[in-house]
Amino acid sequence: MDNDILKQLKNYTVLCVEDEDGIRKRLVNTLKYYFDTVIEASNGEEGFDRYYEYKPDMILSDIEMPLESGIDMVKKIRETDSSVCIVMVTAYSNEEYLLELINLNINHYILKPVNSDNLLEGIIKGFGDRLENRLEFGSGLYLDMKRREFIYDDEVVALRKRDKEFLRLLQKNIGTVTLYSDIEDALWIDRSMSMGALKTFIKELRFRLPVDIIENVQQEGYRLKTH
Repeated sequence: MDNDILKQLKNYTVLCVEDEDGIRKRLVNTLKYYFDTVIEASNGEEGFDRYYEYKPDMILSDIEMPLESGIDMVKKIRETDSSVCIVMVTAYSNEEYLLELINLNINHYILKPVNSDNLLEGIIKGFGDRLENRLEFGSGLYLDMKRREFIYDDEVVALRKRDKEFLRLLQKNIGTVTLYSDIEDALWIDRSMSMGALKTFIKELRFRLPVDIIENVQQEGYRLKTH
């Protein structure tokens, strides 16, 4: 998992609504690994009150609860708030039931049993585009995955498509050497790669980059410099 995404989650607050004390305690303890602020409620009625008081960024809620169900709570919230991110936890997987949840304008659902993996996956999918997805290259340089743009000090770096593919290949193999053969397979595809062509490509790319992040490993390939 991208560490940058995990760092972003720390800036958000989450409300956990679950009527079973043991399950809620486990959920809250797990959520505290990802969020600095976790609010809890034991039913839909209390959940709505907590939502109104704290205005969290995300609501994670069970459906079947006493006093007021998760669905009834969501209906009340959606009457005035269409932006808060809502992720529902459900034991039902039939399409008709899940379609009903989507029609309530929830952002995502998680099928029981809930574990740390599907919980984090559900949170990230629930937030969707609200989380920035980017690849860090050090020295203030990163690739904005949504816009497919390289950014340095908040300015777009003009790179060619092949430049971006090469840097992503180095990022994929970070900590190891990306071999000449891997570069040829990824970038030259339908034709052979000469060493002269590769050296010219690297030289031109280095000229376009605002910082030197490419390290040559003699007779093997290239890797990202560590900072």
